[in-house]
Amino acid sequence: MRLLRATDSVLASVAPGIAAAGLTMTQFGALEALYHLGPLSQAEIGRKILRSAGNMTLVLDNLEREGLIERCPEPGDRRARRVSLTPAGRARVAAVLPAHRADIARAMAALSGRELETLCDLLLRLGTGALERRGRAA
Repeated sequence: MRLLRATDSVLASVAPGIAAAGLTMTQFGALEALYHLGPLSQAEIGRKILRSAGNMTLVLDNLEREGLIERCPEPGDRRARRVSLTPAGRARVAAVLPAHRADIARAMAALSGRELETLCDLLLRLGTGALERRGRAA
């Protein structure tokens, strides 16, 4: 329960900045993944931001409608689409990121640099372990 409350507290600190940019947290997560990683499939984006395929379809439909992403056919697979940022999408992420990073830094200010490193390591292990267990259960 502590982890969930801490997550909610940090999200409450950073969500207003994302909302002020006209985005949901899931939309921003998708845009940020594309910004840092380049074009991805819908499934890859969903895995990166831990969202279901159905949710990603709606999120990407809305981002495409706003002109922030485009979907292009995947060579060699008629069913697959590659998602990439448009210039407007890249500009939106670039405009939001500095304030978002500052919001995260303020939300995490209670921790020292060493504690942040430890937290990142622990969260990576926790997330990876949960994904592995979920994969074995499927």
